[in-house]
Amino acid sequence: MTTLLITHDDCLAHDTGAYHPEKPDRLRAVLKAMEQDVFRGLLREDAPLASHEAMARAHPGDFVDQILEAIPSDALRQIDADTVVSPGSGDAMQRAAGAVVRAVDAVVKGEAQNAFCAVRPPGHHAESTRAMGFCLVNNVVVGALQARAAHRLQRVAVVDFDVHHGNGTQEMFWDDAEAFYASTHQYPFYPGTGSTREQGAHGNIVNVPLAAGTGPDVFRSRFSGELLPALEAFKPDILLISAGFDAHKDDPLAELRLTEADFAWATAGLMDVARKVCGGRVVSVLEGGYNLDALADCATAHVQTLKDH
Repeated sequence: MTTLLITHDDCLAHDTGAYHPEKPDRLRAVLKAMEQDVFRGLLREDAPLASHEAMARAHPGDFVDQILEAIPSDALRQIDADTVVSPGSGDAMQRAAGAVVRAVDAVVKGEAQNAFCAVRPPGHHAESTRAMGFCLVNNVVVGALQARAAHRLQRVAVVDFDVHHGNGTQEMFWDDAEAFYASTHQYPFYPGTGSTREQGAHGNIVNVPLAAGTGPDVFRSRFSGELLPALEAFKPDILLISAGFDAHKDDPLAELRLTEADFAWATAGLMDVARKVCGGRVVSVLEGGYNLDALADCATAHVQTLKDH
């Protein structure tokens, strides 16, 4: 199976300060893992800059311009209590979104069966008109809407296994009957959304909240029993994954107890459904993960599954 890896050095120039958990070393750890011999056969591309038009499909009005205007010429600037930008953040943001646009194009055109976008800043907390939670632009939604606009794939799905609920993706998909969002996440936890009662205007949202301390058995049971059947029933034309690895047992920001084997298992399950309903078209996008060793191990397991399963 052909897997495309898309990244860009500009994503390392998004400086969040010495003590911020969403730091360039996260991406360095992932990219070092991708140097292993097992990944020698990956297709590799540099991420292009996303166009204003592509980002504005997800973020209407002048939001994109406001974010770019907020990028400082020197030093650092706080967007909110958690979200920091630096002089390199504008290009990093556009490369991250551009990676997903390019990945969607490549997968739909058959240039690759699936793709992994090793990028930062992450995106799933970014709402239509609000940057938050380390996120500036919602990369997966930009990609999903690219599938519609450029390839007429109307039914789009995002599955999110980051430990934090993707409030931004949920908000953007809430009223869209042909957009599906499903998430496993620690709850109650940041950002406060993600209860089972939140089902979208068309029953198109599936939240699978997990209590602190949840381990592999419960995660796998609920993922296979609740999330995967709902995804298959929706029958998307393409599947995007918000691949956050901060539900790992060693992650410092959360309290779930998963291992790299659980992420490989979840990835395989998603690929099986994608083969049934959308020709195996899968685009995965890096979100969280803040223990560098665990992040590298989980990214290895995830991409190896994309490549070999």
